[in-house]
Amino acid sequence: MSDFAPSVSRLIDELKRLPGIGQKTAQRLAFFLLRSDRDQALGLADAIREAKDKIRECSVCNNITDTDPCQFCTSATRSRKTICVVEEPPNILAVEKTRQFSGLYHILGGALSPLQGIGPEQLKIKSLIERLKGGTVEEIIIATNPTAEGEATAVYLSKLIKPLGVRVTRIAMGIPVGSDLEYADEVTMMKAMEGRRDL
Repeated sequence: MSDFAPSVSRLIDELKRLPGIGQKTAQRLAFFLLRSDRDQALGLADAIREAKDKIRECSVCNNITDTDPCQFCTSATRSRKTICVVEEPPNILAVEKTRQFSGLYHILGGALSPLQGIGPEQLKIKSLIERLKGGTVEEIIIATNPTAEGEATAVYLSKLIKPLGVRVTRIAMGIPVGSDLEYADEVTMMKAMEGRRDL
């Protein structure tokens, strides 16, 4: 039997599903929301509902967006000659914070991980190759996470793309091995972009 009313227990259980949220943090968040005024709590619920209803994947780069194509793909000021390949949408923010990259993006939706059943077919690699067929792309910057999976993905993409006559570079290892791009600070990410190398 739960110590809380059924609706409170359900709220705690739902909050525990969020990454990094355990039982105690879920309880603190639940009681914070219950102490908040009704408009504030419902504002959060409405924001979640609106995001779930309106956000979708860009049909070009697979970024999350509420307009299709996304703001990057439709921007007249971004270079069409360079595509930066990342694993997940939050990785774009790390690159954008540097203010050094003005090309386009491609989100793979993960990294190769045979142990988790993620092979090339589960990633958005075919659509990347399709984007290269137009002949305008001169360089692919592979900015996958500096993990074993990210490195394997980078090597796989390099072997796939190089025969197409497109330059393939990899961001430099200014980012600590084993971390995620979304946690990189601006200076580290900028140095990584500046020090990218051919694969």
